[in-house]
Amino acid sequence: MTRRILLAGVTFGLMAGSIGIGIAQTPPPSRLRATIDSVTDTTLTITPRNGSKTTIALPADVPVAGVTIAKIGDIKAGSYIGTAAAPQPDGTQKALEVHVFPPSMVGSGEGFRPWDSEPNSTMTNGTVGDLVGSKGRTLTVKYKGGEKTVIVPDDVPIVSIEPGSHALLTPGAHVIVFATKGADGGLTAMRILAGEHGLTPPM
Repeated sequence: MTRRILLAGVTFGLMAGSIGIGIAQTPPPSRLRATIDSVTDTTLTITPRNGSKTTIALPADVPVAGVTIAKIGDIKAGSYIGTAAAPQPDGTQKALEVHVFPPSMVGSGEGFRPWDSEPNSTMTNGTVGDLVGSKGRTLTVKYKGGEKTVIVPDDVPIVSIEPGSHALLTPGAHVIVFATKGADGGLTAMRILAGEHGLTPPM
């Protein structure tokens, strides 16, 4: 599997928030924001932010991506980004976090949809058109069928998502695990986002 295909799989899972799109009655994966307690060749034990310790099956080929700190200057006209945001009364979106994708990921998870960062939050994936306002912190994000104006406050986390490996899965690492539930109720990881250098993924 090429690095491009690997990252595409990870990012699509993050942005779309579901699998088997178009397949009737296919449940979306669980999205677990957690800290790793321990890891073996076949299992990952985590403690979710709002939950009890959980052990998840870890397939050998599960895609892993790394999340690192970025800055507003990394966002240019033409950049492909995703942002969780809170809708504002004037129709703009106030960013809760922003993640920047490499050029190979243009088009992944494109669109505008509900998200679960906080009540009534949204997720927008698209291409940056204009950067205006103070220090370029007001972005026009265009996607197929529409566009949104996104305001990025100074204190909003901005991160970059890049291909990673199982070496990022270490005790104490902060992760977002997308997992499917089997008939026996057990969870199996289908993709993982891991914060690098102690970073907690803000998504």
